[in-house]
Amino acid sequence: MLRNFVLVFMLLSALCTSATLADDQSLAGYSAESARLEHDWESRFRAIPSPDNQRDYMKRLSARPHHVGSPYDKDNAEWLLAKMKEWGLDAHIENFDVLFPTPKERVVELVEPGKFKASLQEPPVEVDPTSNQQAEQLPTYNAYSADGDVTAPLVYVNYGVPEDYEKLERLGVSVKGSIVIARYGQSWRGIKPKVAAEHGAVGCIIYSDPRDDGYFEDDVFPGGPMRNKNGVQRGSVMDMPTYPGDPLTPGIGAVPGAKRLDVKEVTTLTKIPVLPISYGDAQPLLSTLKGPMAPESWRGSLAMTYHLGPGPAKVHLVMKSNWDMKRLYDIIVKIPGSTYPDKWIVRGNHHDAWVNGTEDPIAGTVAELEEARSFAELLKQGWKPKRTIIYCLWDGEEPGLLGSTEWAETHAEELRQHAAVYINTDGNGRGFLEVNGSHTLEKFINGVAKDIEDPEKKISVWQRARAHDIVESKSDDDRKEIRLRADLRIPALGSGSDYTVFVDHLGIASMNLGFDGEDHGGIYHSIYDDFYWYTHFSDTDFSYGRALSQTVGTAVMRLADADLLPYDFTDLAETIHSRARSRRNGRLGSPTSRPPISCRQLGRIRPLAPAARLAEGGPSPAYYSLYSRRLDGPRSRRRQQAGSQNDRPRRQAARVYAAEQPPFPSRRNGALHQRQNPRHWRVFQRTKRRTGESAPE
Repeated sequence: MLRNFVLVFMLLSALCTSATLADDQSLAGYSAESARLEHDWESRFRAIPSPDNQRDYMKRLSARPHHVGSPYDKDNAEWLLAKMKEWGLDAHIENFDVLFPTPKERVVELVEPGKFKASLQEPPVEVDPTSNQQAEQLPTYNAYSADGDVTAPLVYVNYGVPEDYEKLERLGVSVKGSIVIARYGQSWRGIKPKVAAEHGAVGCIIYSDPRDDGYFEDDVFPGGPMRNKNGVQRGSVMDMPTYPGDPLTPGIGAVPGAKRLDVKEVTTLTKIPVLPISYGDAQPLLSTLKGPMAPESWRGSLAMTYHLGPGPAKVHLVMKSNWDMKRLYDIIVKIPGSTYPDKWIVRGNHHDAWVNGTEDPIAGTVAELEEARSFAELLKQGWKPKRTIIYCLWDGEEPGLLGSTEWAETHAEELRQHAAVYINTDGNGRGFLEVNGSHTLEKFINGVAKDIEDPEKKISVWQRARAHDIVESKSDDDRKEIRLRADLRIPALGSGSDYTVFVDHLGIASMNLGFDGEDHGGIYHSIYDDFYWYTHFSDTDFSYGRALSQTVGTAVMRLADADLLPYDFTDLAETIHSRARSRRNGRLGSPTSRPPISCRQLGRIRPLAPAARLAEGGPSPAYYSLYSRRLDGPRSRRRQQAGSQNDRPRRQAARVYAAEQPPFPSRRNGALHQRQNPRHWRVFQRTKRRTGESAPE
């Protein structure tokens, strides 16, 4: 009897082990045999990417400033193209001609009381060899600012978001006829001059307070990773919610012969002049202000008393640009599919930068390069993807998502017909895997993350992200859900990087990925975002660059090789239900590991489900978000396409969408979300170390 019991027990154990192994090897959208072959090819792929190669690529690509229109931008594009061809890949460059203003006159000076003139200059640092390339560096400025020459009293407006103006009104302070000074953070920078102009201001100055990304957080560069007193954040202030891309060709590709607007007809320029300055230049202006004391939460970390004004400080602000046309260089690589060549998996990262741009964007560019090289190696070994893979290296992302938008507008009909998924990166750091994306891909990307080893902890990047979410959770309910839920939730995409045109305009399921959380940075969009900074303070051994190549490459490969595309609409339907339920209950929150959501994020229930709209036979409209990356996240910080194996969840999502569609939310609630949800903000600012920068660059 005992012998029989032992035999039965051993048999049951063997069956359980076989079932477990089968489950471990199973993949959504794959037969058992296809899954076995896929795991084998994926293992070969993940063994190829090299941290040393990524380091070499970065050193080369970031050796000189490479903004749109610069000689090194073109040189980099040609080098990238040559690399792809060297590896045997089918690659070409597509050009677009776009409006890209650069400054010809900039002035910020205090004229009363006393005199002070801002340097508007980032000086070189002796230990940092590329920081002295001043002849090639773009000056510190905000692209697409209106030209202007104004003199007016100064008013401090905190972060310059709508509720700040409501607070000023309650305090009896008006900005009408004044120049406002706002600190970076808590919103995309383009919102600050937009809202200032709506309240009657005649000019806008934006500065980086050390409380947000300076010495309050850590030592400053070059002794540490944070912004020093001379560091300035460049960036675009184009009115992205109106439309991204080339201002002269809205809705169509900026190709030769395209009908272009006159600059005077463009609606995406600011209404008032704008300039960014360092906190070294800001302090003499702010310290001259009198009037009411700034509320406690408005006070930064400068060694002075924060007053609101207006005056007695009076400031002279001048911003005038050269409104020139510049050429973009998008590198497009195509690996033909063997079974479903008309279905495309598209992957992209941009290659242009404001200056040398190692963290943003080159850390993501070099990861993409190693993915492409690895696929080229697999092709030589006999691997053939079932679907066509298209790798894109975009130009012109920084000024306004130019290269990706113009390419997608040019090929819009093809993309609507053929593109299944778009996967984006936008730089990289070190730490925890951050994913934003369409919820039809939530289950899929969780599966991918479980197969990637974290280079530091030697567990899966999924396990590490889960542990981090548990530690960061603010409530027992959130921690319980993370432990019990099979998948980690991913925040929705908004706008802010090259996925925007794919998800918001074309309704293509999209994701944005990157590692972040263990490297501090205050060099975003400054001359100090360079090879020296990255190799001293970020992913110094490029191990997380390799992990990013492995993660994104595995995702691309798994989507391209699947028998059936692994969309899963269950998580989408659950997300819509939970947010609609929260809205009905009057809570700006959801039962997730993420922080509470705002009305603006609830408003993304609409763009979250182009799949639902398509299921109902309606068009997939364009959605433009005032707030996010990547909400979020950089350094963070994202909607769906119809096509489930099971149509029932898709129809259910459509019904929920139709029944629970909220009104388009106010800017005020979007800004409230930014303030209350630092994790989403941090995610979206992933590669950009966004101190609140959560919309397009």
